[in-house]
Amino acid sequence: MHAYGRTLVAAAAARAAALRLPGLFSEREAAALTGPGAGLAGSFRGFSLLSTRGWRLIAAAVAQSQRPHTRAASFARANVALYVESVYDAHFALAQIGKQLQRAYAKLGGGEGFGSALAPREVAALAAQYSEANFRLHPHPGVKLGS
Repeated sequence: MHAYGRTLVAAAAARAAALRLPGLFSEREAAALTGPGAGLAGSFRGFSLLSTRGWRLIAAAVAQSQRPHTRAASFARANVALYVESVYDAHFALAQIGKQLQRAYAKLGGGEGFGSALAPREVAALAAQYSEANFRLHPHPGVKLGS
């Protein structure tokens, strides 16, 4: 891959790292969560780890492509699709948190069960933040590259 391609991968990774996410499921906050909240925090943590590692591996594969006749370059070429898929999987998991949050909120009693501690409008705002509209990558599965 030429310098332009490496620049594009680096720019994409930087944009992904710069995502501003609500801190509700951060490591510090997640320690206090139980029940369905703990599962949501786990999804968030999974996104964080999978996305970061996926971008790191993509960048390494691009760097290895400069050495086309090495075993490392061959390995990188053979596995780069897995690295790209890990980034998509991470974003998909993040986009599902909003749906999972709404189901868990309803299961635990909704607005009546939580009272003023967590109002339905707050849950709706969080669900909108953690939605496919905000975190789905394009092109997405079902779309063929180049189409």
